[in-house]
Amino acid sequence: MVTVYSGRSEELVGPLLEDFTEATGIEVEARYGDTAEMANLILTEGENSPADVFFAQDAGALGAVAQEGLLAPLPEEILGAVEDRFKSPSGEWVGVSGRARVVAYNTETLAEEDMPDSIFGFTDPEWSGRIGWAPTNGSFQSFVTALRIIEGEDRAREWLEGIQANEPNVYDGNSAALEAVASGEIDVAFINHYYLFQRLAEDPDTAAANHFMTDGDPGALVNVAGAGILNTAENDEAARELVAFLLGEEAQTYFATETYEYPLIDGMEADPALPSLGEIGSPELDLSELSDLEGTLELLQEVGIL
Repeated sequence: MVTVYSGRSEELVGPLLEDFTEATGIEVEARYGDTAEMANLILTEGENSPADVFFAQDAGALGAVAQEGLLAPLPEEILGAVEDRFKSPSGEWVGVSGRARVVAYNTETLAEEDMPDSIFGFTDPEWSGRIGWAPTNGSFQSFVTALRIIEGEDRAREWLEGIQANEPNVYDGNSAALEAVASGEIDVAFINHYYLFQRLAEDPDTAAANHFMTDGDPGALVNVAGAGILNTAENDEAARELVAFLLGEEAQTYFATETYEYPLIDGMEADPALPSLGEIGSPELDLSELSDLEGTLELLQEVGIL
């Protein structure tokens, strides 16, 4: 048996973990929760944690656990499956699927050419009352952390204050923000790319599209969902099998076709409607640095967003 603390929902990855059991005969005991919640639980439990694998929604949480010395080095056959930018520089965690930040826009009121070239363009007063965001969402907070790292604290504060001045509508998650775009309640929303693809699979007539930033803009951040093995894992061999499975063809196909994320291994194609990871031109960033969630929360509170 392998014990997994999952920051990804049971609805999303439960079927994949069942496939792993069917393929290997290894039973999985999964505990589900918010990624930050699972990371904090591991940090609290420390060496007494029963978890073998931490399956996280974003690299920042993996980086936070790794910084406390709680993750074991992964073998090269696992690390070598993905590009350097999608794994820990010290080899303690590996990305298994990619998640691009986008600006979803209503196609009945806007066209692609109406969208700014940079995420900073949305601080222009012309966007007042037209924006939606989800400040409590982990992916949004990871983006703000990246913004702080790439542009500096002052510039990140300037962006947040600029958006806040445009009186954005606040939602409790990406799905709700996208729904508001599609219904025409707002014109644009800051979300992850796959929410639109999941909705289009259910309703091809959804009046929304994704705008991808390019040229290293912070708005073009590509984060990863990833996994690490605790250095206290009682079932480390089974844990390695699970992480290797997540980077295998079956799981990577699942991410591409069921969750509409980016597969990260060579030879696997994302949904053909998506730009390639190379075309997005995400900013150069060590994703491990996204671990400074505390600093981001302090900034969001100072600006009055949380």
